Amino acid sequence: MKAAYTKPFIAATLVIIADQLIKTWVKGNMYQGEEIKFLGERGMLHFTENNGMAFGMELGGEWGKLALTLFRIIAVIGIGYGMVYLIKHKYHRGLIMNVALIFAGAMGNIIDSTFYGVIYKYAPLFHGRVVDMFYFPLITGNFPAWVPLWGGEEFVFFRPVFNLADASISVGVILILIFQKHYFKQEEPEEIAPNSEMVEE
Repeated sequence: MKAAYTKPFIAATLVIIADQLIKTWVKGNMYQGEEIKFLGERGMLHFTENNGMAFGMELGGEWGKLALTLFRIIAVIGIGYGMVYLIKHKYHRGLIMNVALIFAGAMGNIIDSTFYGVIYKYAPLFHGRVVDMFYFPLITGNFPAWVPLWGGEEFVFFRPVFNLADASISVGVILILIFQKHYFKQEEPEEIAPNSEMVEE
């Protein structure tokens, strides 16, 4: 198989494996809410699980959870098909690799939400919780008193706790947005020479 086919899938596979290894280690070695600091107060492992979308956002209820998991499965099938399409039609390699990152991230979180409930015996199939652990509160402080609604309240950037799969999706999407003109530049149509003759049947 050509490298154009294998490299994106190898990259995606490595991201999925790394994501699952980190999650497995966290679940096996940390308790919920535990923190392990590696950049002082600005970077740490913070073990949490969520029922919903990336960065801890949620879609409420059992039916919401099931719908979200099924939507993820359909989405990852579509992304996988799209990646194969881009490869076959020889789109920009950077675009293909970024789509591979999005595919890997989506697949990594699908594994959690589909199987973790059954593997760890706390929920039925498709109702597992996504494991998150990376927390980088880079800037902390309080909103000025004059700020509407949030005046005086604590401010944290970056607040969400995320995992490698979330990061993979975010990097893929951001790079596509940044380089979209380069990835999707249109070829100029060929000009017809003024002295060319039209051949009639």
